[in-house]
Amino acid sequence: MKKIRKTFVRKSASAIGYCLTKKTKQKDLQSLLARLRPMTPEKGLIRIGPDDDGGYVVPNNLDGIQACYSPGVSTECRFDKACADMGMPVFMADQSVDSPPEEHANFHFIKKFIGVLNNEEFMTLDTWVESTGSQRAGDLMMQIDIEGAEYEVFIGASDNLMKRFKVIIAEFHRLDQLFSRPYFELASKAFEKILQTHTCVHIHPNNCRATQKQGSVEIPPVTEFTFLRKDCVGKAVPAHQFPHPLDHDNTSGPHIALPRCWHKD
Repeated sequence: MKKIRKTFVRKSASAIGYCLTKKTKQKDLQSLLARLRPMTPEKGLIRIGPDDDGGYVVPNNLDGIQACYSPGVSTECRFDKACADMGMPVFMADQSVDSPPEEHANFHFIKKFIGVLNNEEFMTLDTWVESTGSQRAGDLMMQIDIEGAEYEVFIGASDNLMKRFKVIIAEFHRLDQLFSRPYFELASKAFEKILQTHTCVHIHPNNCRATQKQGSVEIPPVTEFTFLRKDCVGKAVPAHQFPHPLDHDNTSGPHIALPRCWHKD
């Protein structure tokens, strides 16, 4: 018991965190990060929304997008409003609030969480999109920030629906738990699901929490990813400027640069 307790105390101070679990192999972490290395798309990137928290760097390739789906409603919605001002219908979902923080003719809100169930409180992504009357073909965009439930949403989404999202902007949470093998097995499946159809074109660490390091791998716990569907990427080259000139810190805390292990050759 003493040996186990000492091991637990030592590991609790590391990125593994809160429970005794098997550690993820460094080569598996490195392999995942290599597949997520950002590629600059042929048409470049633009920023939509504010310069602080709530703004996102997206591909300069939004033509033909029929609607934006935005699970998770915060106290501000300037990204959603910018999309609505472009003429996009913006579908918003969150069971924890009664309405978006402001109104817009192109906002459409439902008081439900998006997840892997269909009941009074939850709705799957496929059911939600179908319920909005969206055509069965045509490009969509998603901006998702749902505090950790994003993994189950992506794993549960159908392949046909994933192919319809031309652009996916997702804030992933608890990434430092990738050092724990059971968590890695689940979370990596969500990334693999996205990478079947999409290419990562931008990564921006949220500076709300400090990075965690194990061996050669350093991970920002909360990180924003932008993905572009593979058929839209064009002639892409590996991104090499971190932070990107369009990036801005989410908070007034210390700046966090994307660690080199995410983009080094």
